[in-house]
Amino acid sequence: MKLTSKLMGAAAGLALLGGAQAALAEAHLSEITVGYFLEWPMPFQYAKVNGMYDEAMGVTINWVSFDTGTAMSAAMASGDVQLSVSQGIPPFVVATSAGQDIQVLDVAVSYADNDNCVVAESREIDASTAADLAGSKVAVPLGTAAHYGFLRQMDYFGVDLGSLEVVDMAPADGAAALAQGQVDMACGWGGALRRMLEHGNVLLSGDEKTELGILVFDATTAPADFAAEEPELVAKFLAVTAQANAMWNAGGADAEAMLPVIAQDAGMDEGATAETMATFVFPSVEDQLSAAWLGGNAANFMKGVADVFVASGSIDSALDSYEGAVNAGPLAAAADM
Repeated sequence: MKLTSKLMGAAAGLALLGGAQAALAEAHLSEITVGYFLEWPMPFQYAKVNGMYDEAMGVTINWVSFDTGTAMSAAMASGDVQLSVSQGIPPFVVATSAGQDIQVLDVAVSYADNDNCVVAESREIDASTAADLAGSKVAVPLGTAAHYGFLRQMDYFGVDLGSLEVVDMAPADGAAALAQGQVDMACGWGGALRRMLEHGNVLLSGDEKTELGILVFDATTAPADFAAEEPELVAKFLAVTAQANAMWNAGGADAEAMLPVIAQDAGMDEGATAETMATFVFPSVEDQLSAAWLGGNAANFMKGVADVFVASGSIDSALDSYEGAVNAGPLAAAADM
């Protein structure tokens, strides 16, 4: 969920690209291009490798890997990519706030346990004593989803932000500072978060954060014009993704068979793949369409993230609402397939 250090430049560039989004002119497509990430293992990759998308959709899928969600936005703006799998919400918010007309189509993965704040073990503070954080020094990567999560947690626990010394630190630096006793709490994700947890504890679990509406998730996204012009094709894509997710969520022999295929496609060994996916949640279609996700809370979450970015100077302005950036129609259609 990391943002690049050049959000302002990226937003400006995407605003220009957004006006030049290329619509696919052919009445009957023969192929589309889909973006995804390497070293980010997900059930859809089993369907990808086995040609399940091509078969269900009746088109050839060209898969292209990306390093960042910002690059995905640019590729969709230029018309080079029609769908992006597991685009992070922060870069999505940056693009839409800059005027790019792209939409969230589903919840690709939720990973609330992979993004959190950790209190130094020496402070001996947990959820029941969070008020004792007053006067603490906190390392927070400003302008990120971790920053948003930090603000929401402090609000939930009633900790006055004015009583904290908040220092802008990348997660890796925050983890080092926590280990060295230079800060009382640090926020981050991924490997940095795992290192933080060697020296402290979280105040809220991933499930508890999700219940409070503090979301950490990626989405399948697409240019709005493509989703409008090819609703059936998009729905079929989402239906295959949902099928792969259901197979994985069921566990047992199916999941065991999927693991080595996913690992190879992700460019990872099976152990690292299993460890990573153990922290992932792939919500059912029913859950995704509920008010907790695409039925309302996702748009509210995006607005919260955008407002944090504006306050931190990462982007110039936020939309009044991000409801228009969520299109649950194709997923609803996929549920009936």
